[in-house]
Amino acid sequence: MSRIGRLPIALPDKVTASMSGDTITVSGPLGALTQKIANSDIEVNVSEKEITVTRKNDKKETKAAHGLYRSLIANMVYGVEKGYSKNLILNGVGYKAQMQGDKLVLNVGYSQPVTIASPEGIKIECVSATEVVVKGIDKTKVGQCAADIKAVRKPEPYHGYGIRYKDETILRKEGKTAGK
Repeated sequence: MSRIGRLPIALPDKVTASMSGDTITVSGPLGALTQKIANSDIEVNVSEKEITVTRKNDKKETKAAHGLYRSLIANMVYGVEKGYSKNLILNGVGYKAQMQGDKLVLNVGYSQPVTIASPEGIKIECVSATEVVVKGIDKTKVGQCAADIKAVRKPEPYHGYGIRYKDETILRKEGKTAGK
């Protein structure tokens, strides 16, 4: 049996889940999320205090989907209860970020500022001129939005200039004079 898939998902007190057809809905204090179970060999059983995911056969694809859907549902439960966030740091001379309404404006060394609109369900905050926080209840949307912001100016390996995650370490290279 799948090691991840066989673990039950505990439902906290303020979180409720319901199954209708092949769609599971999880709602909590921060909002509600839905996920369609596309594989017909995966069964989701919802009780008052836990959710269990089971599979009908032992095919390779079904085993993979078993762990996948269990992880997706567990991420939904965590997201509606506590939420997700990603911190980004701007490193470079003159690099700064600011909010204009619901849009993030980045000055990161290009001739024009880069404007990024906040996706639906995602909140972008500027803690300081060089730190941006992306928050939301959907783990995939938060991660994708943070990756899109980082892709504006990836960190370079010589000075570390660019946009990076707060907990990310940039592998630095030596300059030309280091070999002499």
